[in-house]
Amino acid sequence: MQRIFATLTTTAVLAGVALTGCGSSDGGPAAPAPDRDLTRAEELRISDAEQRLVKGCMNRRGFSYWDWEPMTLEESRTVGYVQDDVAWARKHGYGSRIDAKATWARINNPNGAYTRTLSRERRRAYDQALDGGPDAPVLTTQIPGGGTISRRAGGCASQAQKRLYGDLATWFRMDKVADNLRRLYVPEVLRDQRFQQAVRLWSACMHRAGHPYADPAQAREAARKGTREQTGATFDKAFKTETEIAAADATCARQTSLKSIGQARQAHYIEKLTGEYGDELATHRRLHWAALARAEKIAGPRP
Repeated sequence: MQRIFATLTTTAVLAGVALTGCGSSDGGPAAPAPDRDLTRAEELRISDAEQRLVKGCMNRRGFSYWDWEPMTLEESRTVGYVQDDVAWARKHGYGSRIDAKATWARINNPNGAYTRTLSRERRRAYDQALDGGPDAPVLTTQIPGGGTISRRAGGCASQAQKRLYGDLATWFRMDKVADNLRRLYVPEVLRDQRFQQAVRLWSACMHRAGHPYADPAQAREAARKGTREQTGATFDKAFKTETEIAAADATCARQTSLKSIGQARQAHYIEKLTGEYGDELATHRRLHWAALARAEKIAGPRP
């Protein structure tokens, strides 16, 4: 689940909720999932294993494919609305250089370069091998807050996810519910009086440090805007300013307990949703842990 506070666990949220959904891939009962969410390192392990499975499948269908991992574990972290890792902020700021590296990686992805060398007919065959093409079956699910999301359910991409998560339709439904719950609880967190009081304390701390911003989003946007608009030596100067603001942001977040308060209020509002979505959250977490167990046999940890 994508959250505004990346390290929150769902232990309290899922306490007492029965684990429902699919059993294990061999038909036996599913093992209980640990009482925490996956770490970022564990999530990347699944992602890397998925890419490795896609590569093997595409190779067997006669195409080259690269399971490229340009980002390190440190670079792949999720900052969230509030982050209080001062050392990381001093080194990376709000991640503008990491974003630039990611953009370069997308542009120079060897898979894109490879497909550009293919004839129109071979490229069509490549697309069909990868995701089933336009004739592939389509999965559709409703998401919290209204609306639907659809995806193709064919080709090597779907085969890889089936290998990791089991029933693809169940995983797709649970994953989209978990991802889109944030549309319901994020506004509640941001309006919460306890959280707003912590933000005001954070802002006062930032003012004392010489950075007059009302909230972390404003500080981040101001710092990132400076780096987006610069290149070369001026970018380096702007990045230095970014790291200074980000370090002050993280320091004030620690001093005011802004992140822990945000996590607690986020847990409160997610828990209020468990009456309607508790089974989906529990199943999502269990499928994630089952996928990690399979991924660990396929891909090593990212450095």
